[in-house]
Amino acid sequence: MVLFILAFIPYSAISQQYKTAVQMPTQQNAIIINEIVEAANYKTFFVDYCLNKISETALKEKWDEQKTIAITETVNFRNFRDAVYNMFAFHDEIELETLLKKYQNDKIYQTSNIMTANKALNINLEIYAKDIVQGKYIGK
Repeated sequence: MVLFILAFIPYSAISQQYKTAVQMPTQQNAIIINEIVEAANYKTFFVDYCLNKISETALKEKWDEQKTIAITETVNFRNFRDAVYNMFAFHDEIELETLLKKYQNDKIYQTSNIMTANKALNINLEIYAKDIVQGKYIGK
């Protein structure tokens, strides 16, 4: 009986598409985030990580020197910066300034980099490095 009733109830589905943009910080906060990246030496970590992935892949896949150099030249932090900005987009200016001061004044704090410990950012970095070794940034 229930199936019979359900068969006659009009069914309409409402499809919603969520096209939310990636959260980005304000222009002022982006400046502070750039300073945090410098104080935490994250660019160095980023480049080293990518170069290690390139070296591993080059060895494993027996790349010639020319290909290795071409891929290495595509490593560019600007291509990854939005992922870092997104990580900090939910923090206000005061929180960012506090974090910046902590990095600038506390050498021990610098060794426990919150960016290298952030799971989402690490996943994004792994994806970026994979794209690098696949040559997706050649010619860009």
